[in-house]
Amino acid sequence: MPTFICFLNWTDQGAKAAKDTAKRAQAARSLAEKLGGKILSGYVTTGHYDVVVTADMPSGEAMVKFAAAVSGSGNVRTTTVRAFTPEEFAKLAAEAPSS
Repeated sequence: MPTFICFLNWTDQGAKAAKDTAKRAQAARSLAEKLGGKILSGYVTTGHYDVVVTADMPSGEAMVKFAAAVSGSGNVRTTTVRAFTPEEFAKLAAEAPSS
């Protein structure tokens, strides 16, 4: 199952309801499971992003649905990237055509 990393920033609405973070995290876990995926980790962070989440999802399409639903709550804006283990990346790089 592909792994994705979601970088989230709270909107003004989300920041005002920061005390509900644990409740929102549980809702995100339930949503991921409904889409056939799983939240692997979630952290409230300091710096450029307010929250970082790693998730396994069955497909990129499922991840788009997840990100759209989470963003649609109005509490966060998301930036999502596909993650590869070093071994997965090495295999793909070895299969890349020569230029």
